[in-house]
Amino acid sequence: MTPEQFRKAGHQLIDWIADYRSRIAEFPVMSRSAPGEIKSQIPPEPPQEPQPFEAILRDLEQIILPGLSHWQSPKFFGYFPSNGLLASVLGDFASTGLGVLGLSWQSSPALTEVEEAVTGWMRQMTGLSENWSGVIQDTASTCTLLALLCARERTTGYSLAHGGLQSQPRPLIVYVSAHSHSSVDKAALLAGFGRQNVRLIAHDENYAMRASALEEAVRRDTAAGYLPCAVVATAGTTATTALDPIESIAKIAAVHKLWLHVDAAMAGSAMILPECRWMWQGIEGADSLVLNAHKWLGAAFDCSLYYVRDAEHLIRVMSTNPSFLRSSVDGQVKNFRDWGLPLGRRFRALKLWFLIREQGVAALQNRLRRDLANAQWFADQVRAAPHWRVLAPVPLQTICIRHEPPGLEGEALDRYTQAWCDRVNKSGEAYLTPAILDGRWMVRVSIGSATTEREHVEALWRLIRNEAAPSLATGQ
Repeated sequence: MTPEQFRKAGHQLIDWIADYRSRIAEFPVMSRSAPGEIKSQIPPEPPQEPQPFEAILRDLEQIILPGLSHWQSPKFFGYFPSNGLLASVLGDFASTGLGVLGLSWQSSPALTEVEEAVTGWMRQMTGLSENWSGVIQDTASTCTLLALLCARERTTGYSLAHGGLQSQPRPLIVYVSAHSHSSVDKAALLAGFGRQNVRLIAHDENYAMRASALEEAVRRDTAAGYLPCAVVATAGTTATTALDPIESIAKIAAVHKLWLHVDAAMAGSAMILPECRWMWQGIEGADSLVLNAHKWLGAAFDCSLYYVRDAEHLIRVMSTNPSFLRSSVDGQVKNFRDWGLPLGRRFRALKLWFLIREQGVAALQNRLRRDLANAQWFADQVRAAPHWRVLAPVPLQTICIRHEPPGLEGEALDRYTQAWCDRVNKSGEAYLTPAILDGRWMVRVSIGSATTEREHVEALWRLIRNEAAPSLATGQ
């Protein structure tokens, strides 16, 4: 494809994406494709001769589109939002079009320095002090792994430089809440701690970690000859958006010399609102944190911001310095290859730079405030309706609900809950994700798609009540 052919095809593709976004509300939110249906329409052998771009675009419409669940739909209420605002899409497009790599500062100076600038902007927007340094990673899963690797090395006096974990006389322990994201458990395993050395700390009635239970666990492990290493606290858990008491946890971590990592993948975006910063009170006592700009804020996936208080410690753990990457300016610049796992880095900062500049902080704040208000409105409707329950506090934009008709309980209630949720999803008019809370199925309503307005939330509430009734009538 020549630059001129690219110009023509690019205009066609941009037009197609713009048309898709303008008509996105017309599609069933959850894909109705059966397993294998999309793959069966794609030839098993690659084409031997070039195919016209028009044919590729036609198949994008006819094959790919029906196989998508539409995360950008105003009727998407599943998982957590993963907003790709169009300004950020253009930033991602520009990044890919430039085709540069950040192997070092010198390999593309702008890549590094724009990243420094936008992570600095986000630090200011969320009220963090100047003690924090930021870097863009792909996902929160990677950030948590980085945090636990750094925790491991600090606790062991940098065992990687000698015998590694195999040389340690005492097992290292990681502390998490039962409501922590599954990626925390995975990161602990990949970092070599072992599942039996991950402690689940009890939670309170609001599903937040109990600081007193953490203190007890640390003291018990110390007395038993183990070596407490790290604690992962969560601001906005996946199931309920529960908020662990970071300030209390930070005090315990300081006393026992634990690395404190705060998973604020979801709630981190809310911290651009000064009225929400109570949710991570005590954050300055943490060692690292992650917030996903590609969730609620609106940056196109993937764009996780990882902040550390001691950048030199991170560099010591992650540094790689082959001769072919050294330059005369290394002492004056940041080389982000030493701030994470991969050597090569994409120009992710552009999509965040485009987003913040095109929207402005005020517009981003207004959208999040709209979603918070819509969540409270929805929760009020549920609480006021007979036999409907809001099962957890609603500090953010996710509401956990269940309909509990008289006489229906236990597994029968579970089947009923899953049936009406499935009915809602199959209607094509909304997408919800069920989950287990306290051993019973419930339904999460996650409000936060960029185009979701009050009218869509009102329509969802009508839909849920309409679809729940037939499910009860049929005994499902």
